[in-house]
Amino acid sequence: MKRNKWKIGFLLLLGINLLIAIIIFSLVISPLDGKEISKINSPTGDHVSFHVKSNKYDLNRLINHYLKEEAADSPIEYRIILGDEVELYGVLPFFSEKLNLKLTFEPIAQKNGDLVLEQKSMSVGKLHLPISYVLNYISENYKLPKGVEIRPNDHLVYVHMQQLKLKSDLQIKADKFDLKKDDIGFTILVPMK
Repeated sequence: MKRNKWKIGFLLLLGINLLIAIIIFSLVISPLDGKEISKINSPTGDHVSFHVKSNKYDLNRLINHYLKEEAADSPIEYRIILGDEVELYGVLPFFSEKLNLKLTFEPIAQKNGDLVLEQKSMSVGKLHLPISYVLNYISENYKLPKGVEIRPNDHLVYVHMQQLKLKSDLQIKADKFDLKKDDIGFTILVPMK
């Protein structure tokens, strides 16, 4: 009878150890969160995206640096300042005079990531000229970066953000462009080549 107690105790202990080993083994070989490693989605596509939040001050510096590089050989100088609106300052030759030009635009981020600048006001010295005339003159005489399209009849500038030539083939999409709240957001697309 004593032998049977020890035999039964040994077999019971062996059974408990085998049960614990089976449970641990089944936990080790089971997939994480019900997904197999081979089924986990890996990133696909040509680009990886990063979301960037900016402000008017930094964006002013970036835009004017970009314009200086892109329009270096343009006969007419111009610059852009972001305030509560987008302001374009330049010089407009008029006969033998040079007139100061100021155009203001309301920026609107499009769902496709492009940016529309709707014409709000214009001043050319103290001369009142039709907006479509001035926009047409700018499109014909100012060297604009690739991707910037002036539509004089619609009184707007359309910026095809993904066509802008950037280093390393980066592309940009405008997500938000609220200058009054200084809430500016972009998605930067980095090519995966």
